[in-house]
Amino acid sequence: MKLFPYAHATHPQWRMATALVLAQLRAQMALPDFAKSPSLALLYITDHYADEAEAILEHLSAELPEVTDWAGTVGVGVAANNVEYFDEPALSLMLCDLSPDQYRVFSGVAPLSASGRASGTDGFVAHTALVHADGGTPELPDLIAEMAERTRSGYVFGGLASSRGQSVQFSHGSAGNLSGQGAVSGVFHGGLSGVAFGPDVGLISRVTQGAQPVDRERTVTGSDGNLVLTLDDEPALDVLLRERVISLDAPDEAMPRLRATLVGLAPAASERGDEAGAPRVRGQFGAEVLVRHLIGLDPGRRGVAIADVAPVGTRLAFCERNVNAARADLVRVCAEVREELEPEELSLSAATALAASDVDAGPHPERRIAGAVYVSCSGRGGPHFGSPSAELQTVRRALGDVPLVGFFAGGEIAHHRLYGYTGVLTVFTMP
Repeated sequence: MKLFPYAHATHPQWRMATALVLAQLRAQMALPDFAKSPSLALLYITDHYADEAEAILEHLSAELPEVTDWAGTVGVGVAANNVEYFDEPALSLMLCDLSPDQYRVFSGVAPLSASGRASGTDGFVAHTALVHADGGTPELPDLIAEMAERTRSGYVFGGLASSRGQSVQFSHGSAGNLSGQGAVSGVFHGGLSGVAFGPDVGLISRVTQGAQPVDRERTVTGSDGNLVLTLDDEPALDVLLRERVISLDAPDEAMPRLRATLVGLAPAASERGDEAGAPRVRGQFGAEVLVRHLIGLDPGRRGVAIADVAPVGTRLAFCERNVNAARADLVRVCAEVREELEPEELSLSAATALAASDVDAGPHPERRIAGAVYVSCSGRGGPHFGSPSAELQTVRRALGDVPLVGFFAGGEIAHHRLYGYTGVLTVFTMP
């Protein structure tokens, strides 16, 4: 395995953007450290190009005949190493140097079977998967959990397409489609698609939170669907108004504070998985926490309505988005990745200190990272972190100069859950 060639470009005309991307890819593929003929491509486009998705895929496929498998989707922004493209026509592309017998592209016409074997393949077993999904798909959280069950690890990562127009996904595999589907363009609308990876593909994945608790964690002791009625046996609305210092008698002042307030939900202690035991910085959420919106108040029942269900026993903490906490947590997960790759060369504290500095990390090959995928919330990125491309610049300072692509999603996927206001960083490691 060698470094994954990657490229990115912006231009009002998609043909010019693809020409710039192809020139970058061919220049990298001529270098000795980069793969010469990778067969799997990850393609992300901004929604400015959504209407031309089929033409873009057809053109790139013709120009890169060695690439037999394609996956990707659309976002309101796309990312590459050290750069973000928001609200402009752009694309980001990475060619993965993986053995064809160690991955399978899947979609509605080429599904991953419930046994962990991709339909129509011989002996392939999915260990994990990169998943792209349409946010309008019914019962999407259940489908994501079901997809995770089709992998040996139970872990999937990725995100929901985000677009102000068409929501498209790229999925074209050399392993074929379901019988009777005929020829398909490789561009899909709705449902789930992505790439399943076998056990020999080295991957490290982390979730970084973008919200910070502003109150202690409480237990949901009464609920009715989306309505949380009591927290620690106290009316939930009373807790919210007291802890956030909000008075409904002054609606002009109350509404901005209510809009800025979110809830962090975690399973009951008896139901928490391994991620709940991971070390964390005090005052920050762990990967087991799902951040959700407040969607209403019920003064009659003294309840708080949230954009999810919270069964009795769920742990709940009121929270808000915090730039400094998001930046610190992003540096932390990058440092954890580097520590896992370099346990003897660099301690976690040293990696954290280096990541927090303005000095770029050392040469890429020493870290044995072949490429990376970063899926971030569409509400994050430079606009949230304070300057253009600030989030991806933080990743580069912390992780180093590695091949990286990604997109800004309508929801992030990790473990077997659908997150919000998070970033999901996944790196491919060299043998």
